Amino acid sequence: MKTVTIKSLQNLKQEGQRFAVLTAYDASFATVLDQAGVHVVLVGDSLGMVIQGHDTTLPVTMDDMIYHAACVSQACHHALVMVDMPFMSYMNIDQAMTNAARLMQEGGAQIVKLEGGKVQLPVVKALTDQGIPVCAHLGLQPQSVHKMGGYRVQGRNQQAADAMMNDAVQLQQAGADILLLECVPAKLAASITAKLSIPVIGIGAGAQTDAQVLVLQDVLGITPDKPPSFSHNFMSSSGSIQQAVKAYIDAVTSGQFPGAEHSFE
Repeated sequence: MKTVTIKSLQNLKQEGQRFAVLTAYDASFATVLDQAGVHVVLVGDSLGMVIQGHDTTLPVTMDDMIYHAACVSQACHHALVMVDMPFMSYMNIDQAMTNAARLMQEGGAQIVKLEGGKVQLPVVKALTDQGIPVCAHLGLQPQSVHKMGGYRVQGRNQQAADAMMNDAVQLQQAGADILLLECVPAKLAASITAKLSIPVIGIGAGAQTDAQVLVLQDVLGITPDKPPSFSHNFMSSSGSIQQAVKAYIDAVTSGQFPGAEHSFE
């Protein structure tokens, strides 16, 4: 397997080939994903809920993210390692620069992900100007769950859709290398994906994005609570964890996942 880079992901978009992303928080699962051929391994602040048992991602700290990122990056030899910047860790340029550097130097991150639209443009530009790759995150933003009033689909009315499209374009212009859309109507996600030249990863954003991401525990059917409607249990029809991960990769790259039942209008 070839080593995945941001450039190779951009090439996949240009060639119309989809790629697969999954979360991991430890070396054991990261090894499984890396060997199965997952293109991007995301060390998400979702670990606050999946690993730590919190109701939200808000309690996750920089030290938490660095610890789990270091575990994952040690095990990934082919996949690109993306790491979330946790809540309140990028509120200004200096803070963002310091924390992004820690994620890369101590955690082994190859690209950092941060939530927010136009308010994050100066931070995205400053990071990318210094050679730090950035994945922007629009739509449902779990770090703003209380402000948004819960885990709700974003961009359903025309004003909100126009604002999200504008934010996406400006984030790309500011230097973002990848965009992630979470819980966005499928038509809007398709329009944003077509508009941008950078790869767009979707989760609950329909089938027309360049890539899909899910939480590994949802894919394996071991989520303690009811899994989100946009996820799918690939373990139920597989004989092993390795087979379930491979089935997910195949379903994403072939366009079989997500289906209409995993999308929002």
